[in-house]
Amino acid sequence: MDGYLFAYFEGKGAGDKQEQIRFAVSDDAINWKALYNNKPVLKSSEISNTGGVRDPHILRGGKNDGYFMVATDMYTHKNGWDHNPGLVLLHSKDLIDWKSTPIDLEKTYPKKFKDVKWVWASQTFFDTKTQKYLVYFTVRYYNDLKLDFYAAYANEDFTAFESVPELLYRAKDGAIDGDIIYKDGLYHLFYKGNTKDENGKEIQNGIKQATSKKLLGPYQERFEYIDAYADQNTTVEGSSVFKLNDRDEYILMYDLYSSGRYEFQRSKDLYEFTQETESFTKDFSPRHGSVISITKEEAKRLNTKWGGVPQNLLTDADGTFQFKATGNPIIKHKYTADPAALVENDTLWLFTGHDYAGGQKGYKMKDWLVFSTTDMENWTEHPVPLKITDFTWATSGDAYAGHVTERNGKYYWYISTNWNGIGVAVADKPQGPYKDALGKPLLTNEDCFASSHSWTCIDPAIFIDKDDQPWIFWGNGVCYYAKLKDNMIEIDGEIKTIDFEGLDFTEAPWVHEKDDTFYLTYATGFPEKIAYATAKNLDGPYEYGGILNELAGNSNTNHQSVVEFKDQWYFIYHNGGIQPDGSSYSRSVCIDKLIYNEDGSLKRVQMTSEGVAPVDE
Repeated sequence: MDGYLFAYFEGKGAGDKQEQIRFAVSDDAINWKALYNNKPVLKSSEISNTGGVRDPHILRGGKNDGYFMVATDMYTHKNGWDHNPGLVLLHSKDLIDWKSTPIDLEKTYPKKFKDVKWVWASQTFFDTKTQKYLVYFTVRYYNDLKLDFYAAYANEDFTAFESVPELLYRAKDGAIDGDIIYKDGLYHLFYKGNTKDENGKEIQNGIKQATSKKLLGPYQERFEYIDAYADQNTTVEGSSVFKLNDRDEYILMYDLYSSGRYEFQRSKDLYEFTQETESFTKDFSPRHGSVISITKEEAKRLNTKWGGVPQNLLTDADGTFQFKATGNPIIKHKYTADPAALVENDTLWLFTGHDYAGGQKGYKMKDWLVFSTTDMENWTEHPVPLKITDFTWATSGDAYAGHVTERNGKYYWYISTNWNGIGVAVADKPQGPYKDALGKPLLTNEDCFASSHSWTCIDPAIFIDKDDQPWIFWGNGVCYYAKLKDNMIEIDGEIKTIDFEGLDFTEAPWVHEKDDTFYLTYATGFPEKIAYATAKNLDGPYEYGGILNELAGNSNTNHQSVVEFKDQWYFIYHNGGIQPDGSSYSRSVCIDKLIYNEDGSLKRVQMTSEGVAPVDE
C-alpha cells in the first residue's frame, strides 16, 4: 500500500451540498488533497431515500471482491434531526463506479424497528471466520433514550441484510459512531460515549473503547476516555482508527464538529495514545469519515476519474509520471508557465517554469519542470531536473523563464533569476539532471545597457541558424541579442538591441525560421498579448506583423514557444485556466495550432479549450 483514501461528508459551504460523499487522498495520512475540487463523487439524491448521506465508512473487501461503503441515510438540511430510519449500502469493483441500495429499517423490519428514531453512523467489518460482512450502526428508539449498537450480516451481493439486525453492544450510558478494528486476537470497538450522574444527566463525553475476543461480543467496556478533549468543553465525535502503511502505528482521528477541526492521536497498541493532538493539512472541511489504504494503481485510477491525487502517488518507480492531455490546459496537476519546446526525432520536449501553487498573490517559483510526448496526447513528466538552489549565486530565489537547446551532444538550459541575471545549466540528456555550467551568471543587468530597471535581464531564448551559429535573445522592456560562442557559455562579440517601427516590446522573445524567413515573437503591452515581426536576416531589419495571440485568459503575462513537430506548427503558451485557483501567478501551459498564410504572415492564434488533436506515432 502506498497511500490513503479518505471518504467524508463536507462541513462547510452550501447546506444542501454538504451531506454527500466526497473523497480525499494522501501519500502520508497527514497531508490531504480533496479529489474533484471537493465536489461530491456520488450524488446523494441518486443513492439515498432522503436525498442526503452522512458518516461514510469505506472498507476494502476481504475476499478480493472490491470495496464497500455504508452511510447514514439522512438529509438534515431538508428534514432536520428528528427521524432517520435507514442507511445506504454501496459496493464497487474499482472505487469509481458504485452500486447502491438504501435500506429503511422501519419499513423492512416493522416489528423490530417500528418505533426507531435514528439509525446512525453505520460501518462494515469483514468477518474472516464467516467470510461475511458485518454491518453495525447506532440505533435509538422514540420510547428509549438509550443509544445502542445493532448489527447484521449483509447478503452476498451487499444489497440487504441476511436477517433482522440484533443488539451488538450496549454501553452503560449509550454510544454512537462505532469503529471496530482487530489486533492481536482482540476486537477493539472505539466509539463516542458519555458519563451520566445518578439523575441521568450527562456530565462528560468523549472517545471510549470496548474490547472483545469475538466480533459479535460480548464487549467489555473500558470507562476511561481516550481523546485529549474529554476533560475540556471541546466536543468530539466520528472517531475512526486506521493503521499506517509503513509502520506498526495507528491513527485515531475524530471530528471536532463544534469548532470545525479534524485532529488525531497515535498509538502502537490501541490502548496507549499520544496525549498531544495533531492536525491534518487539508484543502477541505471534513465531517465524520473514514480511511483505507490504497495502492498507486488505485490512486492513478482515482486521479483519472476525479483528479487531485498527490503526485507522489502517481509517479512510476523511475520517478516519471504518465498522464494524458485532455484539452487545454494540457497539464492540470501542476501550475506551469513560460513554456519552451525542443523537438528531437519523434519526441517533443517541453520545459516549463513552475508556479508554486494555486491562488498565489505573487510569483513563487523555485524550480523548473520537463515533460515529453511523442503524440501530443500521452505525456511523461520527468523528475524535477533543475532548481534555483542549483545556482548558488542566484540569491533572488526566483526560478523564472528559461529555454533549452542541444549543442554537440549536450543540453543547455538558459534560465532567468529575476534580478540576478541569466544563468546556464548543462546536462547529458534533455530530461537532466542539470548542473550549473558557469558558477556565475552569463548575463547581468550590466549587459543590458539600454535599460534601468532591475528585472530587465530575463527570458533568454536560443536560436541556432543554418550556419550552425548559436544566438541568444532576452530582455524586458528592451529586446537584446548576441552571438554565443561554440561552447555555449560565453557571449561572442557585441550585444545589440532590436528596434523597428511598431515595436512595443515587453518580454519573452522567441525566434524561429520557416522558408528563409525569421519570425520574432514577443510579449507586448500589459496585460500581455503576443505580437510578431519578420526579417530575412537575424540582424534585421524587422517588419512588424501584428498581434499573434490575444490576452491569455486570467493571466497578465503571455509567454510563448513556437515549434514544428511532425509536420505541424504549434503555438505553446500559458494562461490562468486551471480553476478555481488559476491566476496570473498560478498559470497553466496550453497548446494550439500555429497557421501560416500563403504570403508567410501568421494567422492570429485561436486559443481553444479543446487543444490540439493527437498526432500519429
